[in-house]
Amino acid sequence: MIPLNRPFLPPKKEFQLYIDDIWNRNWLTNNGPLLQELEQKLKHRLDANNLVVVSNGTIALQLAIKSLAGEGEIITTPFSFVATSSSIVWEGCAPVYCDIDPSTLNIDASKIEDLITERTTCILATHVYGNPCDIEAIEDIAEKYGLPVIYDAAHAFDVSIFGKSIFSYGDIATCSLHATKYYHSVEGGLVISKSEKTHQHIASMRSFGFKNNYEFAGLGINGKNSEFHAAMGLANLKYLSEIKAKRQKLSSYYDDLIKDLPVSKPLWHKYASKNYAYYPIIFEDEKTLLRVMTTLSDSQIQSRRYFYPSLSSALPYIDTPHETPVSESISKRVLCLPLYFDLTFEEVARVAACMEKSLSAYYV
Repeated sequence: MIPLNRPFLPPKKEFQLYIDDIWNRNWLTNNGPLLQELEQKLKHRLDANNLVVVSNGTIALQLAIKSLAGEGEIITTPFSFVATSSSIVWEGCAPVYCDIDPSTLNIDASKIEDLITERTTCILATHVYGNPCDIEAIEDIAEKYGLPVIYDAAHAFDVSIFGKSIFSYGDIATCSLHATKYYHSVEGGLVISKSEKTHQHIASMRSFGFKNNYEFAGLGINGKNSEFHAAMGLANLKYLSEIKAKRQKLSSYYDDLIKDLPVSKPLWHKYASKNYAYYPIIFEDEKTLLRVMTTLSDSQIQSRRYFYPSLSSALPYIDTPHETPVSESISKRVLCLPLYFDLTFEEVARVAACMEKSLSAYYV
């Protein structure tokens, strides 16, 4: 079996050293020393002073929305993981779906302004597969209308644009450190704020709203992360260059093997770096995708329709109709292939050969 994903794990002995420290201190959670160390190292790596580690990427989104959006409508993308939309609804807001660009698969910035009303309180855009949105256009619109911007950068760890960290943009950027991600702490998330005031608000909300041991600054939740998760995050940090280099080589090998097949790839932002977090391909039609997906499955190869279906038509708790024909079309035709650190080049060749066999039979 070739799985879609396999989390990177550091050498067990290195991780065990952190676990031994936890045992010796008997400090398991509540802003422990490993969590503090992880935050400091991530601040340095991501050039993000106003950074907090939280329990997961969904909590990160919920804290961001609670901090900036208030009640009202949030313009967002229908082509994203469900947490982008469910977090909006969870926080008492309403998603207004803006269609996506057919080349980048990100929110189409040229369509945002037409959706702004007096009820609009925020723009929430996803850097799909880690590919940066049109941040210049989005932030120009946000400035014109006085709207905050939240970027769901769940996939974008280590991506830079215009020579700066992707987390430098937006009023808040969030990230997921889930086990399936390019860099992970088993479970975890990041909230990076532009302003110190927002940062302090997020930090307080993360811990029940405490101002100090005996005073409350406001409403909060339990969004903290544990020393065990921080240990995995710290252990994995030193391997990021190695992980990225391997993923890049695997992606390039995919590129070479499938270059003559009738598929395309999303257009990456020309001023952005890549972290090679995913390998998505786009088919000409859904029928072809399903045929290839079946062939891969019959050969014990996992793939995933990521993201499918389009959120604009998938969620039973959203009643308002939205016209997003590009997202509806793309979501039916996009497929992610296996990509992870332990994947071998022989396995990539096997995936490509199965695809070629299926497509050749289809087009004969």
